[in-house]
Amino acid sequence: MIVLLTSCGTPPPSRVLSIDGTSRPAIKTSSDGLRHRAELSVLTYNIEGLGWPARTGRSKQLAQIGQTLRELRERDEAPDIVMFQEMFSGSAKRAVLASGYPAIETGPRRTTRTYQPTLDKLPGKAKAKRGEFGLHLTGSGIAIASRYPIIHVERHAYGRRACAGLDCLANKGIMLARIAMPELPAPIDLYNTHMNSRGASKAPAPRNLAAHDRQALAASRFIAETEDRDAPQILGGDFNMRHSEERWENFSHYHPLDLVHETCAASAAKCEVLMSWDGDEPWMDTQDLQFYASGAKVAIRPIRVEAMFDGTRGERLSDHDGFLVTYELRWSEPP
Repeated sequence: MIVLLTSCGTPPPSRVLSIDGTSRPAIKTSSDGLRHRAELSVLTYNIEGLGWPARTGRSKQLAQIGQTLRELRERDEAPDIVMFQEMFSGSAKRAVLASGYPAIETGPRRTTRTYQPTLDKLPGKAKAKRGEFGLHLTGSGIAIASRYPIIHVERHAYGRRACAGLDCLANKGIMLARIAMPELPAPIDLYNTHMNSRGASKAPAPRNLAAHDRQALAASRFIAETEDRDAPQILGGDFNMRHSEERWENFSHYHPLDLVHETCAASAAKCEVLMSWDGDEPWMDTQDLQFYASGAKVAIRPIRVEAMFDGTRGERLSDHDGFLVTYELRWSEPP
């Protein structure tokens, strides 16, 4: 239980960027001036930022993550958006801040309440030795960093009856960060989450599966209640669904968004794949995913996927690789 207390002295990273202070995206316009295109790159990255005693000796690697992102930003080669997960330790929080992004918001705090609490008990019995004693020791560990202004933020904690095992020590949930890209007719809605683990939770399979199912339902309701219908949506994070048909079936029942892996695996001509994928369903081999949906005023589609921090260029800095997606945004002027 001490595992997450090591971050208590470090405040969550936060930065506010004014709309006047932001850079303009590169926009391509048709010859008649009516149709426009721009790109947005989004990285989802679990940085393995657990505190002692679950993880030790992570300070150097976490600092390197922050430094690498800062250096990429200085060369104008960094992702436009980064969705972080497992930002628990003080070193992890400092790494997110050191990345240099001018706009940063974090997810549910330790005391953030769920506005739709689940009353039904999970299968099996809660056990204090697994962390299921009704109190959270830390926040959700998620954050969104952006080169563009974040103009609206909402947070939703999944709740104590929608978590299982050691995952209950953190107040896991989902967050919305609405960003404003200059010259676009609508904002972009970015959602970030980290869902209940399986074996790592130490909870029996029926219990952690039920918790994951409740989180998937809560996330879908949160998106439906907070979305801007004019805006495109991107949902990213660590979904903990690798090699689990049951979790995928439950999740897909609630979420109508398109899966980036599936889109790009179906048409390499329309989406460039710059990473190694095995099999016909590469999304089953990873925890780190992105989903998307077009808005009424701005359409969106993935045009390129690649890995970051995967060890091909330099040291692998986490037990997860970063998953980077470049999206094309399209919108039209009234004729």
